[in-house]
Amino acid sequence: MLRKLFLPTIFVLLAYGFWVSPDFNEVAAGVAIFLVGMLALEEGFKAFTGGVLEKLLRRTTDKLWKSLCFGVVSTSVMQSSSLVSVITISFLSAGLVSLTAGVGIIFGANLGTTTGAWLVAGLGLKIKISAYAMPMLVFGVMLIFQQSRTTKGWGYILAGLGALFLGIHHMKEGFEAFKGTFDLTDFAVGGYPGVLLFALIGVLATVIMQSSHATLVLIITGLSAGQITYENALALAIGANIGTTITAIVGSLSANVDGRRLAGAHLIFNAVTAAVAMGFIYQLTGLVDWIAGGLGIAPDNYTLKLAVFHTIFNGLGILLVLPFINRMVDLLNRVIKPRVRTSSEARYLNSSNAGLPDTAIEAVRLETLRLYDHAAEIIAEVLGLNLEDILNGKPIGSTVAQTRRPPTFDIDDRYERSVKALYAQIVEFIGAAQSFMSPHQSHELFALRAAGRDIVEAIKDTKHLQKNLARYVASENEHIRHEYDDIRANLARALRRLDRVRRQGEDSGAVLSLDAIKVEMKRRDQELEGKINRLIGEQLISAPMSISLMNDSGYAYHVIKNLVKMGEVLFSTSESALREAERSVSLDEAELTELMQENTKSTSGRSNENP
Repeated sequence: MLRKLFLPTIFVLLAYGFWVSPDFNEVAAGVAIFLVGMLALEEGFKAFTGGVLEKLLRRTTDKLWKSLCFGVVSTSVMQSSSLVSVITISFLSAGLVSLTAGVGIIFGANLGTTTGAWLVAGLGLKIKISAYAMPMLVFGVMLIFQQSRTTKGWGYILAGLGALFLGIHHMKEGFEAFKGTFDLTDFAVGGYPGVLLFALIGVLATVIMQSSHATLVLIITGLSAGQITYENALALAIGANIGTTITAIVGSLSANVDGRRLAGAHLIFNAVTAAVAMGFIYQLTGLVDWIAGGLGIAPDNYTLKLAVFHTIFNGLGILLVLPFINRMVDLLNRVIKPRVRTSSEARYLNSSNAGLPDTAIEAVRLETLRLYDHAAEIIAEVLGLNLEDILNGKPIGSTVAQTRRPPTFDIDDRYERSVKALYAQIVEFIGAAQSFMSPHQSHELFALRAAGRDIVEAIKDTKHLQKNLARYVASENEHIRHEYDDIRANLARALRRLDRVRRQGEDSGAVLSLDAIKVEMKRRDQELEGKINRLIGEQLISAPMSISLMNDSGYAYHVIKNLVKMGEVLFSTSESALREAERSVSLDEAELTELMQENTKSTSGRSNENP
């Protein structure tokens, strides 16, 4: 109910402000233009997140101090702690960073956002920035209409900066115009009641505008025009810091449990920082005066002193909370529990990932790995084996010989519940994410989709195996039983070797070793025909048995073939260029057939030479 009333209430209040004061129009328009600039700037930087931020992130979050630096630098460059928060939540959801590293980034982002106050107070109010806004808007809009994603990105950045400058100009002009009608400082409130009241106003303004940066610019322009007292401006800045957590909380709603924990860490940090800043605001004001004097800032230059205050209380918050970061993470892990999910529900795919190309690719890879895990369990059960027994290093032959449990579970039901529904979510996510990607990134995404299809096909072929495995795995005919044991063992060995490659994914040689599985698979398939002819000729198996054996051997061949194709795509965690190289040198079907023919000729030649 409150959410439904929120927007109409804001509209009514704005309409009343427009009617009461033409000068309010100028300030409101300035805020609106500034927010449009923020949105354009975020859109522009998103065009460059396709690989750059993700690669940088992998190298700069293995230590907490590196995570802090990443947060400071990225926020200083993009001038949006909200964007950095949303991106970090996306990284967490895709498993690219740990929760501790994510918390470090958020802490750093809070310090990085203080650079905005310095830029506006130090430059934005000193020079006529509106003169630079128009050319930026013109050139930016021209670039936005180009086809290249990179060119569009630069266009959004230019247009965004132009709108930011224009918005600051209109806010400043609007507050200056207020002097001719009425003075907002008449509503100033002193002491701690004023600190609490204006902190709440700062929270509300930031929640409405969804940008602490916009709130801070509004405060600075109002302060420069003398429409806000210095003390009240400090309280508004504290409130803006609390309000910015709302963006992170909203961004975490579609994220996984770690994303929600990160939003909780953001809220705790900002709330603790705000409480300390409000409690010691007068002591901090004295510290600001001392530092400002050392920096040569004039005593009455309140806008720059506000920037000093903003930096001090955010830096102080980091110093206070950082020693307790591990305890905070433990607390969040205990309090915010993961939602119980069915096996078919996606864990890494969410809307915040879709707009970040490399993050989306990694999320799809992790989700497709889950798809493979479900498939491996189904295949193992059809073989009458436990997946743990296949992967634990025990001799496959003896494990198969000792297990005579016919597969009787409903494979169709397991496929529908564990595989089909999850694959459908992956395909749907890929369709949404590809619109944000370059052709090369789209190719990576489609390769992963094909890997998922290979997994699905492997399960369908396994289903065909189930009927005769149930019949012959405990057959009284030892010969047919032995042949089906051989099929079971070959499939189990393939699963074990695939698992070994998966665990060594960063090793290119491990992925290329999948070729050995292809060669072995092809060799066994070629040997089967002669083996079946011998068994029938010696009347060791019946003709119907031989037909079943040939068909099921073909199904097993295709199961392994599809899983190997999947492994070549899914198990490589190398850089994209290296992944392409790995795939280009792996054996395709024609090369495999040619190799086997050469081996057959070679073997035949040696036999003729040595009768």
